[in-house]
Amino acid sequence: MSKNTNPLMPSRLAKRMDTDKKTIYNILDEALHCTISYVEDNKPFAIPTAFVRYDDKIYIHGSVGSHFIRAIEKGLPVCISVTLMDALVVARSAFHHSVNYRSVILFSTAELIEDIEMKKNAFEWLINKMVPQSWEYLRQIKEGEINKTTVLAFDIDQAAAKIRTGMPIDDEEDIQLPIWSGIIPMETRKLSPIADEYSRNIPLPEHLS
Repeated sequence: MSKNTNPLMPSRLAKRMDTDKKTIYNILDEALHCTISYVEDNKPFAIPTAFVRYDDKIYIHGSVGSHFIRAIEKGLPVCISVTLMDALVVARSAFHHSVNYRSVILFSTAELIEDIEMKKNAFEWLINKMVPQSWEYLRQIKEGEINKTTVLAFDIDQAAAKIRTGMPIDDEEDIQLPIWSGIIPMETRKLSPIADEYSRNIPLPEHLS
């Protein structure tokens, strides 16, 4: 049997794979962080970082002095992964416990963004993803802050989603056992804002309420 050489093709349960752009973009837009993995000097690295998708690229930023940023801006191949956990899947046997999830894996190389306006756009997209409608409320970004920050873009051409939904898949002989089986839903959600000591007398802005 020939070995699968497509890095996007799952070795198990390929039916859960989805290459539809809308599916991939929806997962990327909901996720707040990704993990970027790469190899430098024969050593593996995996760095979690915030990101934003705009059109067919994702953008990250970091300090111009960051070893991580300086390594991948050279064009090292990277693997970028995102996972959203939706539920714990509780089966009648330990073997069939699982999780419901939505994930994306993509392979790309970094494009260094040097245009000042494009860098500002990337900052705005990321900030408004983290805290919607906040960019216009904040103090304007300074030129020195832009110069101290590197922005990298990654094409989403080589990407695939993998998704599990639904209830446990128990063995037929276990179905009648008096053991509870089902799912425990999980969610990530924002709670009420908590002011710092200097903001306690400042009304909460509408976009945070």
